[in-house]
Amino acid sequence: MSSRKLYLGPLTDNRRWDMVNIRPDDVIVVTPPKSGTTWMQTMVALLFSGDPDIETELSVKMPWVDIRLREMTEVAERLEAMRHRRCMKSHTPMDGLPLDENAQYICVFRHPLDAHFSYCKHLRNIPLSTFDMWYPEKDEDRITFRRFLDGGAEGFDGDAMPLAHIIQHYKAAKAVADRPNVSLYHYADMQRDLADTFARLSAQLGISHSPPVLDRLIQAATFDNMKQNAERFAPSGGKGFFKSDADFFHSGTSGKWHGKLNDDELAAYDAMMDAYLTPEDREWLEHGSGGNSVT
Repeated sequence: MSSRKLYLGPLTDNRRWDMVNIRPDDVIVVTPPKSGTTWMQTMVALLFSGDPDIETELSVKMPWVDIRLREMTEVAERLEAMRHRRCMKSHTPMDGLPLDENAQYICVFRHPLDAHFSYCKHLRNIPLSTFDMWYPEKDEDRITFRRFLDGGAEGFDGDAMPLAHIIQHYKAAKAVADRPNVSLYHYADMQRDLADTFARLSAQLGISHSPPVLDRLIQAATFDNMKQNAERFAPSGGKGFFKSDADFFHSGTSGKWHGKLNDDELAAYDAMMDAYLTPEDREWLEHGSGGNSVT
């Protein structure tokens, strides 16, 4: 752990990775929350199996290692007992993870404002009150967006996912993106061309399927199919954890923040993005490689 940055919050603890014996063929999906984590893990599960009807059971079969709600000894033992190729997820930035030379790291990002508004919706759908002070259900004083802008990247603030945490995620991923086993994906690009995302992911993971099989896998991973089968695709789906499994897949669209922020809030957001990112980095973090064509 000494060579990694410490990320310790009320919900997550990246020291838990010390108990994971990383294997050369492991796949680790690394994202800020609500940035396409479940979508990407589902694609990985589909490619691993080649079966469009696979029961993904992500929370058990592809666990979120950082989360403190499960005993780490149980998670580590379950992972160690797996004899198939494994996938795990993390909401810890790359500078807080063990960086294996061979394991594949898939880093996924989304427009920060879309991730923020999706996270607001997500917190209303789970039975946890940890972040109620940041995300009050009735927010007449607009506390939530102020905290999004002024929150720090680590500790309690980091778990509440302020803009600083998203930016730190991106910078940490970009710092190691020159490694052949680290790849950056963007939610908007996944929306624009899901087939291309599957092709790129297949190449990265060294997996190939016949065109007819691949077509069925792509169809299984469409937003409409995942929402229609939410009990199957949502993490812990069908187990009563979420108030609504279908609401986990609320809309899958981008630009939901338009019209919800005033001029001062938008100006403050712009100032922070411009202060910490180059124009090129900001363009990619907001819109992916396709540019500002999905809003």
